[in-house]
Amino acid sequence: MEYKEFGLDNEKTLLLLPGTCCNYETNFGAVFDALSKKYHIICVNYDGFDGTDTIFPDMITVTEKIEQYIQDNHNGRVDGALGSSLGGSFVGQLIKRQNIHIDHGIFGSSDLDECGVFAAKLQTKIMYPLISSAASNSKKQGKMRKLMTSFFQMSDSVADKFIACFSSFQPESILNEYYTDLITRLGDYIDVPHTRAHFIYANKMGKKYKKRYEQHFANPDIREFDMQHEQWLFGDNNWTEPVLEAIYEFMDMPV
Repeated sequence: MEYKEFGLDNEKTLLLLPGTCCNYETNFGAVFDALSKKYHIICVNYDGFDGTDTIFPDMITVTEKIEQYIQDNHNGRVDGALGSSLGGSFVGQLIKRQNIHIDHGIFGSSDLDECGVFAAKLQTKIMYPLISSAASNSKKQGKMRKLMTSFFQMSDSVADKFIACFSSFQPESILNEYYTDLITRLGDYIDVPHTRAHFIYANKMGKKYKKRYEQHFANPDIREFDMQHEQWLFGDNNWTEPVLEAIYEFMDMPV
């Protein structure tokens, strides 16, 4: 596990948790400067995605390590936690478990998908070749670049940064991360005193994602944006500033 802290020492703390097969440098690269100018940023790279030879074990083990770091270094609380995609699953677990306190849990287009062991193994078998294809050869990288630029409207340079990130991790870590996210249950109608759950809802993902947000949390604050999954994080688009403004608003709300 890797933890690094940046930004303002005497401002609110914001924990940044990256998504599937990604590190914080790539995942939050487009908004890192803006966030670090307003908050004290705590950045996490999980086991297997931290530049070492460790392997990602499972969601709960990594959650426990994040909790321990916040207990040891921030008196067991943060003002906010922003999880990108799969990072939102960590935010949900951190809120649910209540081993640390989070005033504002912010879920960035997280799908919060869950299923049984058999279905999870099948999904992982299908998705792994797509995620790991970036490490294969230039032809597959080209196909992935085309998909990312057309679907997410990324520039070629941004797509190349994400492809380079994907290709740097060991297959076992990618498999474990994807699979254990699916089988780790969050629970329904979570309601923790003095904690608010905020959702950046990318409506082009589909209505089923919004329904999951309403299922898992008792009083979700859902902000809808007409964009694809985490499109605001890819730079050079119209969504970065509006989503940042929503995050600033979340962080200033009373709990």
